[in-house]
Amino acid sequence: MAEKIVVKNLHKVFGPDPDLAMKMLKDGHGKDHIFRQTGMVMGVIDANFHVNEGEIFVLMGLSGSGKSTLIRLLNRLVEPSHGQIIIGGHDVAAMSKKALVALRRKDLAMVFQSFALLPHLTVLNNTAFGLEVAGVDRKTRERRAMEVLDQVGLRTFAHKHPAELSGGMQQRVGLARALAVDPSLMLMDEAFSALDPLKRTEMQELLLKLQSEQQRTIVFVSHDLDEAFHIGDRIAIMEGGRIVQIGTPDEILRNPCNEYVRAFFKGVDVNKYLVAKDIAQSDETLVIHPSEDVRADFSRAIEQLRETRRNYAFIVEGNGSLQGTVSIDSMLRSLQMEAPSVHDAFLDGIDAVPHSLSVRELIGRIIKNPVPLPVVDDSNRYLGVVTQTILLRKMVEEEAGHE
Repeated sequence: MAEKIVVKNLHKVFGPDPDLAMKMLKDGHGKDHIFRQTGMVMGVIDANFHVNEGEIFVLMGLSGSGKSTLIRLLNRLVEPSHGQIIIGGHDVAAMSKKALVALRRKDLAMVFQSFALLPHLTVLNNTAFGLEVAGVDRKTRERRAMEVLDQVGLRTFAHKHPAELSGGMQQRVGLARALAVDPSLMLMDEAFSALDPLKRTEMQELLLKLQSEQQRTIVFVSHDLDEAFHIGDRIAIMEGGRIVQIGTPDEILRNPCNEYVRAFFKGVDVNKYLVAKDIAQSDETLVIHPSEDVRADFSRAIEQLRETRRNYAFIVEGNGSLQGTVSIDSMLRSLQMEAPSVHDAFLDGIDAVPHSLSVRELIGRIIKNPVPLPVVDDSNRYLGVVTQTILLRKMVEEEAGHE
């Protein structure tokens, strides 16, 4: 997977003599000692990480951990004291002001917690503001602004002013303004935290919808566990200016690297964050890879199912794509036909489960249709199966492992 951002040995010192603070840090002194001796604050200490193209990378930490400073370093709203910030192969930390302005205008956008809308401008003109600054002609920028307002559901409010909108709608305008310049990279600093829980969830769903369609690279600062787990592909946990752990939500939750991270997730209901791919088992149900000889495929499958006292199997192509679900009875009926086809044996009403489906929704599916349910990824590749037994066993294991 290609890397959109690579950060190497990044530091930020707030104070009059960053070189002195860096020397003291190199000599082994901690940030508290440096502050006591010099009054200077180590905002970010030796950050090293990468962000893949098309992923949502979430920065988390307690207040004062450095997460907002770090995200502002990425576009040099805060100037780095030392280190590299490589975006698309170019070191932002070493860029000229002119090159930095060009990057911000064309390929990098930021969404703030405070909506930062211009009150005297309409929603349309607020959305088009970045394009206007970039010198785009009025007709083109307004057309583009209307396109993104349509994406965020605000087309009919284009000629309203911010004061006429709710907080959630204002944040949608802020998001639309960032999207208008069509950036490949978006930085979002506590973007939804000022909203009430219902509006916050609504904005998270909108972001995920747009992300599924456009696959931008997003760095997202959050202090909310539910939000981070819901939208984040990977999470970086910060403490005292340092990144202490990076991983998927599942990796960090199950394998915290130290007491700080463990305390961060103390009391978290693990089952709340489990999704279908965490539960699916790949060796619990027979998989049939169809050949040109359907009769032979089905005959072998029926024999195997009877030997193992199972009834269902999945048809999976050689590329891993799920085709359908069959049973012993449906295959027997197909074999009675003159020219049997795998499609003739497919069962209706057994829909594949998306890998990101929550446990709560999965339980609902299993209750309504208590048969083996195939789990697939976004490309319809078969990942495994979930049954009532597998689901119950997994939930019991998780509960026992976090007592």
